[in-house]
Amino acid sequence: MHDHAPSSFLRRYVFSTDHKVIGLQYMFTGLAMALLGGFLAYVMRSQLAHPGTPVAGFGTVSNAEYNAIVTLHGTIMVFWVAMPVLVAGFGNYLIPLLIGTDDMAFPKLNLMSFWTFFLSTVVLILSMFVPGGASGSGWTTYPPLSAKPAFTGVGLGLDLWIVAVALEFVAFLMGGVNFITTAINRRAKGMGLWDLPLFVWEEVIASIIFMLSVGPLVAGALMLLADRNLNTGFFDAAAGGDPLLFQHLFWFFGHPEVYVLLLPALGILAEVLTVCARKAIFGYRLIVWSTIVAGLLSFIVWAHHQFISGIDPRLASPFSLTTILISVPFAITLFCYMATLYQGSIRYTVAMLFAMAMLAEFLLGGVTGIINGSAAADIYVHDSYFVVAHFHYTLFPIVFLAPFAGFYHWYPKFFGRHLNHGLGLLHFYGTIVFFNLCFLPMFALGMMGHQRRIADPNAFGYLAHGQHYQQLATWGAIGLLVLQIPFIVNIFLSLRKGAPAEANPWRGTTLDWAVPSPPPHGNFEAPPVCYRGPYVYGVPGAADDFVPQHMPPGPGAPTARVPDGDAAQLAAAGSPVA
Repeated sequence: MHDHAPSSFLRRYVFSTDHKVIGLQYMFTGLAMALLGGFLAYVMRSQLAHPGTPVAGFGTVSNAEYNAIVTLHGTIMVFWVAMPVLVAGFGNYLIPLLIGTDDMAFPKLNLMSFWTFFLSTVVLILSMFVPGGASGSGWTTYPPLSAKPAFTGVGLGLDLWIVAVALEFVAFLMGGVNFITTAINRRAKGMGLWDLPLFVWEEVIASIIFMLSVGPLVAGALMLLADRNLNTGFFDAAAGGDPLLFQHLFWFFGHPEVYVLLLPALGILAEVLTVCARKAIFGYRLIVWSTIVAGLLSFIVWAHHQFISGIDPRLASPFSLTTILISVPFAITLFCYMATLYQGSIRYTVAMLFAMAMLAEFLLGGVTGIINGSAAADIYVHDSYFVVAHFHYTLFPIVFLAPFAGFYHWYPKFFGRHLNHGLGLLHFYGTIVFFNLCFLPMFALGMMGHQRRIADPNAFGYLAHGQHYQQLATWGAIGLLVLQIPFIVNIFLSLRKGAPAEANPWRGTTLDWAVPSPPPHGNFEAPPVCYRGPYVYGVPGAADDFVPQHMPPGPGAPTARVPDGDAAQLAAAGSPVA
């Protein structure tokens, strides 16, 4: 057990090695960056709805400023919101609790990981205010646009952007090492790998994917910095380089990165759905194996982003095939989640509503992704608003709906208080309505030929006929941003006035509910012992409708160890139940 009890305010709340404090630091830093990313989205959408009209709170948007806003919005939402909240925030807070240990394997490395990430945040924000302005080369920074400062008029801003991304990758590499080591080496006594909650499985597999895929992009970033500042020619065709090489390096990481974000979101859904449906997860082992297969396939799909970039057309078919194949393991996971809901005693908490909405919205994103995965269809919709709609229906459920579900679910554990249910419902219904109002029209815009990254659609006569869709999407975006105010108010209001939460308010079975709310330093008074799988609900003859992992066999608890915790399997195994 680690002995690093805090001795001062700074050690307890700022430079803490406690995994729970670090998890909350990641989450609230990510939420703060989400406000910045949301403001940039408001400016961008307002410019598209009324080109050339000054935007309230910003002013007139030039073409260069629009390019910088698009770059920063995408960068912030993917790297500075999704990664710290989903992967690092929930992962840091929950993994030690779920496996029954007091902290991460390397607490000081965990501390270094957060402050490296925080430094990357400072560098990114500084890149917006240096001479020449922020990077306007897109969040993918493709050469030749990004390889030479003269092409964009951006010098130091883009260099700082590259440094910020590199620092963030270093931070999450440190975090990934910690997650994997902790989950493997610090599990509670009696907890085998098949006793791990699905959230832990998803975080570990996501960390492995990140560690295996990020190296080429870090190398590409260093090569790009050298091209820009040392006159090398890695990506300069005139100097014998290849601009297309950077796309391969970027997307070899960039597409697995989507699954690095998706897997923790699916892990959150697993924990919320099983508790609120009062049923064991359907197909626990099938989900784990499907996730492993998806992780392997994620490394051989990247070139579907490059169907019209000039790559050899003979590569299109195999990458189309792998793109379609990778949808199979995720379809299996989603159908297992739906089967978990079947005939469950569902409790419609706000967390459950967000979890079910995530399933529905993400399915729409996945189905439209198959269209983009077909080389023939992608030629028509590539770089159009159809793609913008697709990836927002994929990423918004991952980056926001799943974390909202997790935050409403574990807020009582984080702070020992319940969130206000009425404000939660307002937040949920407003978010879902305005999200669809914002992004559904973009499918129509894409099919009409509207291209993305154009600051003034009216400058192209053939795009003017779809301007009403741009305005409708903008009203949806503004409404979506406004409806996050109840969530922010709820967080801080409930800290003082929320109903006190008991240790296990949702009557869950995993070890995170075996500690007080909020957990003390060190989490457990004594090291817990695991006696069964993570999801034991509805056991015939049991004292209650759930049996926690740490409850010893005896009156009201089954003696058989069944990883899935499925009541039918327990009965088939002849498990004696007192």
